[in-house]
Amino acid sequence: MIAPAELRHLASRRAAAGDARRELVADARSAFAADVRRDLQRRPRQLQAKYFYDALGSQLFEAICQLPWYRIPSAERALLEAHAEAIGGLLPELATIVELGCGSGAKLALLVEGMRRAGPMLVRLVDISATALELSARTLGRLPGVSVVGHRAPFGPGLRDAVTRRSAQGSMLVLFLGSNIGNFHPTSAIALLREVRDCLRPGDGFLLGADLVKPEEELLLAYGDPVGVTAAFNKSLLERINRELGGDFDLDAFDHVPRWNAERLRMESHLVSRRDQIVRVPLADLVLPLRAGESIWTESSYKYEPDGLVALARAAGLVCRGRWIEPSARFALALFAG
Repeated sequence: MIAPAELRHLASRRAAAGDARRELVADARSAFAADVRRDLQRRPRQLQAKYFYDALGSQLFEAICQLPWYRIPSAERALLEAHAEAIGGLLPELATIVELGCGSGAKLALLVEGMRRAGPMLVRLVDISATALELSARTLGRLPGVSVVGHRAPFGPGLRDAVTRRSAQGSMLVLFLGSNIGNFHPTSAIALLREVRDCLRPGDGFLLGADLVKPEEELLLAYGDPVGVTAAFNKSLLERINRELGGDFDLDAFDHVPRWNAERLRMESHLVSRRDQIVRVPLADLVLPLRAGESIWTESSYKYEPDGLVALARAAGLVCRGRWIEPSARFALALFAG
């Protein structure tokens, strides 16, 4: 039987944990509101793609990954299945994997299984989406010898937190898959890759996935699928603003419009206002007038030529140790060292 003093202590700890969680939620909402207020007043008007990945957005993105027109996931899976053992062979002392942006964990599970490792493996997952962390932990938790730790944080802070907790024994592999690097403008991409390089010790590796340049019609179909899942994903960001910040966006008053920017080698996702309208977001202290045809730019996805990807990493101080390309869907994996 638990003594009254112990019960009071347990209750106090639970209350403190609840207060801490509520404080984190409040801080995250305040940051969301500040970013929405600033970014929607810019020219062009824009929103940050990282805010797509609440529970709804994460599920919609997983649905996009099942569409036949969005070939990145299938191409990357094919490369991981074919080359996981070779990748593992370049990292013989591997003991820790850190994945930035974990999704469902299915790709990482393929890699871990394909490496054919007999010893224990510690996996640290870094993502701002609680849903993605939960899905990945559930997927990876079924693998023998694999233990999983989640870090709910943006990529940079999450990576630094994961690295400070790494064991002194064995090497580490940092993963940035799914062409997530494409969501970063080149200067920001180089800055992130430098953060990764600064975290690597001799014997460590960094596995990067990137979508390659391909015909415009193929890209437009991938980012504007005929089923409408990508449109729902794009509009889900407005729904999140309504739900969390008290906004009154009318989702039917916007069209999802994908655009290929050939000069910048990037796909852009836009939400284009169908009419003149005024949107209010009370918790962001924002009144937003929009003209018919005016766009909110929500996401960029840069595409690379194979040599351009290596050059990007080289600018961050990384050295290429191996590169694998899926020729049909034009997707690349590259392994780097610091």
